[in-house]
Amino acid sequence: MVFDRMAVHRHRDRAAAALAGADFLFREAATRLLDRLDDVTRCFPLGLDLGCHNGQIADLLGSHAKVDKLIQCDVSGGMAKAAATKAITTLVADEESLPFAEATLDLVLSNLSLHWVNDLPGALVQIRRALKPDGLLLATVFGGETLKELRTAMMEAESEITGGASPRVSPFVDVRDAGQLLNRAGFALPVIDADSVSVTYTDPLKLMADLRAMGETNAVRERSKTFMRRDMLARACEIYRERFSDARGRVAATFQIVTLTGWAPHQSQQKALRPGSAKNRLADALATTETHLDDKTPTPRPRPS
Repeated sequence: MVFDRMAVHRHRDRAAAALAGADFLFREAATRLLDRLDDVTRCFPLGLDLGCHNGQIADLLGSHAKVDKLIQCDVSGGMAKAAATKAITTLVADEESLPFAEATLDLVLSNLSLHWVNDLPGALVQIRRALKPDGLLLATVFGGETLKELRTAMMEAESEITGGASPRVSPFVDVRDAGQLLNRAGFALPVIDADSVSVTYTDPLKLMADLRAMGETNAVRERSKTFMRRDMLARACEIYRERFSDARGRVAATFQIVTLTGWAPHQSQQKALRPGSAKNRLADALATTETHLDDKTPTPRPRPS
């Protein structure tokens, strides 16, 4: 297992009470996620906000006609409590063990939460099973480019001072793998895309404080269990400022947001045609002559002199 799930619980519980002061990134990702929902020309009687934090999805949905009823759940009791007044039902539930019967949900929304799951393929299978046929999954996760500046600065500082490096920033989902994950979980019509959000700070320490306030600090099982040494932290901040400052002296932090869209299979959905079943010829459309592979005459290779 990559992540210490108990650490994830603790980080989110600690962040829950004051998250409203640091949830700008969650709200930005939630807004983009609901923009995708607006592109879908249908309504959903029952939806789930999986990993609801303090209720950004419910806040932005409001009385949105697309979703009649919304259930919220979060692995953190503190987060669930903070979000409790914003949906018909709010519960504490682990994304790795969903408490929903098969084919009960019309829609699952998940905003920047599933990147902390150890068995993401298994979690996606559970989501697909909980969806009714033709039910929709819309999810955002942090992608592999997230916090690349912080990762670089910390690794270089630790390597320079101690001669080695431990995982100081959590690994994130690779965009190239996300489509395969949806396919393996049995979703139809998968779509994956990624956007990058660049946030600037006056100082790297302010970025680290924001990550703590968001409940997004390192929860890798193999992480160092001791605080970073002061000299190492100072050197990391120095490297960060040297490498990633703009003309104003502010440091940049990249957050890559990967959006996953998939549908629970249904017979009404479009399917790929069988090879050879097309009714129109590409050659006709291009006004050219069709040549079959078997009719091609190989071009003789020149013999070496």
